[in-house]
Amino acid sequence: MKTIADRPVLRSLLERLRTVRSDSSRRWGTLAAHEMLCHLGDSTAMVLGSRPRGQPVAVRPRPVRRILGLWTPIPWPHGWPTNPTLDPRAEGTRPSAFESDLARAIDGLEGIAAAAPGTLTPAHGFFGTMSTRDWQRWAYRHTDHHLRQFGR
Repeated sequence: MKTIADRPVLRSLLERLRTVRSDSSRRWGTLAAHEMLCHLGDSTAMVLGSRPRGQPVAVRPRPVRRILGLWTPIPWPHGWPTNPTLDPRAEGTRPSAFESDLARAIDGLEGIAAAAPGTLTPAHGFFGTMSTRDWQRWAYRHTDHHLRQFGR
């Protein structure tokens, strides 16, 4: 299973991310390409603990959700509602300079890839309790999902 802890996987993911342009057309969803970069930047910042959560997440195990959502090849559904604190049209970061928003998304992914055990936020709102390895898998799946959204 691919995770961003694997340097070639991270490198490939970042190469794909760098192909996104401000005018890239989406295949589904409502976010524009630049908004998607802000969403990725906010999401990774929240995992790294540099962006506060809107509401606390209960730290509880949800092993079935976590295993099915992260560790099987089942595709993530399209149109899943975005957490308002991570939605650039709600409480999330609004697009500014495309290159700096891209760099923030890349920095976040690199931060999660290099994270030491126990340094990331302890839980995901849907998947529950998360290990560093789970977050590194989540970062791959989440970014890959949005890249496929834009045909990348």
